Amino acid sequence: MKANVGGVDRVVRGVAGIALIAAGLLAGLASPWDLVCMGAGVVFTLTALISFCPLYTLLGINSCGSCPE
Repeated sequence: MKANVGGVDRVVRGVAGIALIAAGLLAGLASPWDLVCMGAGVVFTLTALISFCPLYTLLGINSCGSCPE
């Protein structure tokens, strides 16, 4: 897996991921949408941590200008 998520993108994904997880938990898991929200938050957080997004690979996007391989 070659890194394709750069610095600013990683920060935005990390913050958004944590916010989505928190929103799902604070809502009390009252609806299925809370689980969807938390699932998206987990995906955002993981892609921020590992600097790799499979969707970016499929779309040919690389926000990681000079990341080490």
